[in-house]
Amino acid sequence: MRIVAVPIALSFALGCTTPRVATTIEGEVVRVTLAGEPFASVHHAVTPRPYVFPIHGPGGVLMTRSFPMAEVQGEAKDHPHHCSLWFAHGSVDGIDFWQGKERRPRQQQRGAVEVETTAAGAVVRCRYDWLVDDGTLVCSELRELTFDGNDDARTIDIAVTLRPAGHALVLGDTKEGMFAIRVAQPLCVEGHGATGVLTNSEGMTGAAVWGKRARWIDASGIVDHRAVGIAMFDHPDNHAHPTWWHARTYGLLAANPFGVHDFEKKPQGTGTLSLPANGQLRLRYRVLLHGAGWDRSRLDAAYGAWTAAR
Repeated sequence: MRIVAVPIALSFALGCTTPRVATTIEGEVVRVTLAGEPFASVHHAVTPRPYVFPIHGPGGVLMTRSFPMAEVQGEAKDHPHHCSLWFAHGSVDGIDFWQGKERRPRQQQRGAVEVETTAAGAVVRCRYDWLVDDGTLVCSELRELTFDGNDDARTIDIAVTLRPAGHALVLGDTKEGMFAIRVAQPLCVEGHGATGVLTNSEGMTGAAVWGKRARWIDASGIVDHRAVGIAMFDHPDNHAHPTWWHARTYGLLAANPFGVHDFEKKPQGTGTLSLPANGQLRLRYRVLLHGAGWDRSRLDAAYGAWTAAR
């Protein structure tokens, strides 16, 4: 497998410093560092779903739950399919790629991972075949992860393009999806060691954010005696923007444009999207890992700066 890794030096729009973002390859993992310190590890070839873990925020704080990749005392062990940061959906041509309990649904890497430098950061690019059973192709995916940051904030941008496999592709109306993060235990609103505050762009908080449409969502709290948070941004060009959020007080944050039935109690199938055989769906999101002082106005400003660059 041919892999290219390029160290880079970048300026970052959210601050005045010029950190060094670099990548190294260790087997089937791309490790990203910022100014020489750990940032993120992309497990690009693991099945049934690739994921990013660990993810370090400002000050080196671990931002996502370790389970099921590792066991940490005091962490919740529910929902073992919640793997740090991942992308999947619970109804793709009727197949559950979210929990993956039947028909062996899996996202299998095709070709070599590509790692390169752009003006926006260090990009990790992979192609996946979404397969079931003994190799039936359901759809294909191009996934691009872009990493950048400074001392106070780090960003992970994801751009996903889904293409049907020679026939119409149906993305079903279910809450189980789609671009997701399982936050570290202290960032949860409830549970052991929880210090989290869950807020969305519309001013809703706590459990009230579940199933609501919003431009962004944020989980903030105290991790290792440091005030940090994770914000997720939905791009205006995305299908059904502003997205619905499958966001739970136990620590799940997930942008889901296909859950109308569950979220709004509308007729089954209201949120279903059918892509023609020659069509495609492109989705873009930003994850902002921030320090203290990121209130709604500052998050709004960062969201505006990101979307203005489209």
